[in-house]
Amino acid sequence: MLENQNPSKTAAWKKLQKHFLNMSSIRMKDLFKNDPDRFDKFHISFEDMVLDYSKNLINKQTISLFIQLFEECGLKESIEKMFTGDFINRTENRAVLHTALRNRSNKPVSVNGKNIMDDINSVLDKMKIFSDAVISGEKKGYTGLSFKDVINIGIGGSDLGPAMVANALTPFHTRLNVHFVSNVDPSHIVDILNMAEPATTLFLIASKTFTTLETMSNAQYARRWIIDSLGDDAVSSHFAAISTNTEKVVEFGIDKENIFHFWDWVGGRYSLWSAIGLSITLAVGFDNFTALLEGAHAMDNHFRNSPFDRNIPAILALLGIWYNNFFSAETHAILPYSQHLEFFPAFLQQADMESNGKSIDRNGNPVSYQTGPIIWGEPGTNGQHAFFQLLHQGTKMVPCDFIAPAKSLYNEPGLHIKLIANFFAQTEALMKGKSKEKVISELKENGLSQKEIDFLLPFKIFQGNRPSNTILFRQLTPRTLGSLIAMYEHKIFVQGIIFNIFSFDQWGVELGKQLAKTILNDIEGSVISNSHDSSTYNLIKMWKTMQ
Repeated sequence: MLENQNPSKTAAWKKLQKHFLNMSSIRMKDLFKNDPDRFDKFHISFEDMVLDYSKNLINKQTISLFIQLFEECGLKESIEKMFTGDFINRTENRAVLHTALRNRSNKPVSVNGKNIMDDINSVLDKMKIFSDAVISGEKKGYTGLSFKDVINIGIGGSDLGPAMVANALTPFHTRLNVHFVSNVDPSHIVDILNMAEPATTLFLIASKTFTTLETMSNAQYARRWIIDSLGDDAVSSHFAAISTNTEKVVEFGIDKENIFHFWDWVGGRYSLWSAIGLSITLAVGFDNFTALLEGAHAMDNHFRNSPFDRNIPAILALLGIWYNNFFSAETHAILPYSQHLEFFPAFLQQADMESNGKSIDRNGNPVSYQTGPIIWGEPGTNGQHAFFQLLHQGTKMVPCDFIAPAKSLYNEPGLHIKLIANFFAQTEALMKGKSKEKVISELKENGLSQKEIDFLLPFKIFQGNRPSNTILFRQLTPRTLGSLIAMYEHKIFVQGIIFNIFSFDQWGVELGKQLAKTILNDIEGSVISNSHDSSTYNLIKMWKTMQ
C-alpha cells in the first residue's frame, strides 16, 4: 500500500512556502542574465529528446526542496510498488501495471504470485497474427473481399489513446483507413459509416465490461448496419472485441477467436498499450506498435532508475506542483507544435484530470490544498492566433509545455523551419516580455507622435516572466511517441503520490452514468419521475414537446 502523507504537513512543504515568498518577486530574465549557464543546469536529455526547464521561476534550491518533499512522501518506494504489482489502486483493490504491458525486457512481473508476462505476450502474439492478416488482405469479410476500413468503437480510454496515437503516426499508416467512433451522438457513427462499405468494413468493439452505454449503443447500430446489408451470418466475420466479458461478446455474435483480452489491472486511460491498441496495430502495423511499446519501456526505465534531479517525469511533476500549489495557477497548457499531435492535449486532459481530479486523500479525508490542474491546449501555430493573447497579456498565470519535433517526417523543410521559429519565439517572448523602453523605441522608429505613443504604450507592454517548458525531439516516430506518452503518465503518477490521492480510480465518472439511466427511462416512458429537481423535470418535459 502507498503511504498516507499530507504533503502540506511536511517539513519540505513549509520550507517551500518560505522559498516561494523569495521566488515570487524574481524575474526570469534576471536569472538568465546572472547565470549564463542556466540552460546547462536546467535541462535533461533522454535519447533524442531534451527537456529544457530553464524558463521557470526556480533555482537549485527549488529543486532541492522538492526532492526533500519527494523523500518525505515516499515517492521512490511508491514507484517500486507500482512497477512490482502492489495493489496501489486501493479503492478498486487492483494493481496498476500498464508498465508491464510494454515491459520489453520481459523480466517477470507478478500479480497474486503469478508472472503475468506470459499472458501479456500471448495477447501480443494474437494481435500480431490478426493485424498482419487484416493488413495483408488474407483475413477477409463475409463476401470474400479484403477489409478497407476499420472502425474502432469505444469511449474514454478505449478511444482517446488509440485515436491520438493513430493520428500522431499518420506518416506510418498501412493501407487501411482506421476510424474512431466514441460519441453516442448519432452524427458521429452515421458520418463515418457514410464513408465506408459494409462488405469491406471491420469493427472493433473496445469495452472492458461490454456494457458501456455509449459503446454498446454504437456497437448495436453498427451490427444492424452489417445485418441489413449482409445478413445475420456476417456479424462474426466483421466484428472483433477487446473485452473481459467473453459471455456478452459471444452473445453479440462475435467469434471467440476474435476476442482480445486484457486485465483489471489495466486502467482505461492507460490501456492503449494493451489489446485496446489493436486499432493502432491495424493503423500502423505491428512493428510500429512494438516500437511504441519500446519507447515507453525506455522512459519507464529512465523514470524508475534516474535520480530525481535528472528525472524528466519527476521534474515536470514538481514544476506542476510549484505553480498549482504555490503560485495558484489553476490550469496548464499543452502546446504541441505538430499537427499530428492535435489530439495530444485532449488525451492528456483525460489522463491527468481523471487521475488527479480528486478532493479526498488516501485517508478518506477532504484535502486542504489544490490537486490536479485543468489541462487544455491546441497545436501551434493555430493557438497563437487564438488564445495566446491571454498567455502573454492576460491576468492569469498559465504554465505551458511547448512540444515539437526538430525535423518533419515530410520533406518540406521550408514550412517546418517557420514552425520551429514560432516554437522558439513563443517561449522566449513569454519569458522576456517587452519593456516600456523597448515599446517607446519601436513606436518612435515607426514615426508616431508623442501623443500616439502615450496612448498605445500600455497596450504594447508585455510583462513576461511567464513560465514554460520546452520538449524537443528529433522526429515524431513510434518510439519517440511512446516515450512522450509514458513521460506524462509518470508525471501524473508523481503528482498523485504527492497530493496523497488515489490516481487510478475514477468514481466521479459514475454519478452521471447512473442518473442518465434514470432519465432515459423517463424519456422513453409516458411519465416523468418526480425525483428530479424542477429544472431537470421541466427540461425533460420541454424536450418531449420538441420531438
